[in-house]
Amino acid sequence: MTNKILFVCMVVAAFIFLTAWSCYAQDKHSYKPKSGYVPNEATAVLVAEAILRPIYSDKVVEDEKPFHAELSDGIWTVTGTLHCPGSERCLGGVGVVEISKDDGKIVRVSHGK
Repeated sequence: MTNKILFVCMVVAAFIFLTAWSCYAQDKHSYKPKSGYVPNEATAVLVAEAILRPIYSDKVVEDEKPFHAELSDGIWTVTGTLHCPGSERCLGGVGVVEISKDDGKIVRVSHGK
């Protein structure tokens, strides 16, 4: 009788272990669009603005609109606009954010002076 109880306990323990392991080992579901997480200029600009706001302020981002994005080798380079009144020579710079089209990784953030 003792051997049967021991066997049943071992089977139950193995079942619990295997069930827990299979739940742990499963990959989490993740969807990746064929065109990447940042598929177009509009999305790249939105991502760049969201990155720049907490770093440089809402006012700086608003003052540098419109932002433009160019795609090269899978990296979006998003750049603000430097507004110069009249034909005067301007001093200053604009925000620049480089974003991976494929996975949305922020490659570089900068602001000219």
